[in-house]
Amino acid sequence: MRPSPPSSDRRTVLVTGAGRRLGREIALALAAGGWQVAVHYRHSQVEAERTVADCAALAGDSALFAADLEDEQATRALLPRVVARFRGVDAVVHSAALFEHDEAASFSYALMERHARSNTGAAIVLAQALCAHVAARGAQGAVVHMLDQKLWNPNPDFLSYTLSKAALEAATPMLAQALAPHVRVVGVAPGLTLPSHMLDDARFAQLHKLSPLGRSSTPEDVVAAVKFALENRSITGTTLLVDGGQHLMKFERDFSLM
Repeated sequence: MRPSPPSSDRRTVLVTGAGRRLGREIALALAAGGWQVAVHYRHSQVEAERTVADCAALAGDSALFAADLEDEQATRALLPRVVARFRGVDAVVHSAALFEHDEAASFSYALMERHARSNTGAAIVLAQALCAHVAARGAQGAVVHMLDQKLWNPNPDFLSYTLSKAALEAATPMLAQALAPHVRVVGVAPGLTLPSHMLDDARFAQLHKLSPLGRSSTPEDVVAAVKFALENRSITGTTLLVDGGQHLMKFERDFSLM
C-alpha cells in the first residue's frame, strides 16, 4: 500500500525503537525508499541520532522523538508530535520492545505489566492515533507490528515478553477490523536475525542455521517484509512469518539461552 501523502508529497513513517538493531535497519530501508522517517527512541539517544543523520542523508528529512512507551501519556503524545513536525503521518512500524527475562518461577505482575505496556499497549495506542489522524485527512494508512516466530514455537523462557507479543498478535486482526478502512494492520514475525550480548558470533551462526531452509531471517529479509506490508493494499489482519521456517521446528529454550 502507498498510504495517501500528507500535505507535502512525501510519505512519513514513525518507526519506534529505531535507534538500534532491526528498528534502525527498517528506518534506513524506508528512508532509502523515499519515506520521511520519524525515529523514536527511549534510551539509545546517541544511536538514534546516528539513525536520523543516516536517514536524512537518504530521504532528505528525518527527525528524532524520545518517548517512554511504558508511559501511556507519553505514548499518546508521540504521534501528535510527529504530525506537528512533518504535517502528516502515513504509517507506524512498532519495532520497540521490552525484552527482559523471566520464567514461570520468577514471573511477577510488575514485569508482566511493563512488557504489556511497552510491547502491546503502546502499539494499540499508536494504531488508534494513526487511524484518527488519517481519517481526519480523508486518507489511508498502515501499521506494522513486529512480532516473533516463537509465538508459533513456544518455549517457557521470557514468559512476560512472550505473553505481550502473543497479545499483540491477537490484537492485529482485531485492530484490522476495527480500524478499517482507514488503517491496515499487519504483523511481521522474524526468526533469529541479529546477534546479541547473549550470543557470540560463532554461536549465533550455528543457531541461525537451525531452520528447514538452512538459514533464518536476515535484516534484509525482515525489512523486505515490512516494506511489502506497507505497500500492498490488499494485506491486513494477518502476520507474515519471516524466519526460514524456524517456527516449524521445536526449540526447548529461547535462542539466547540455548
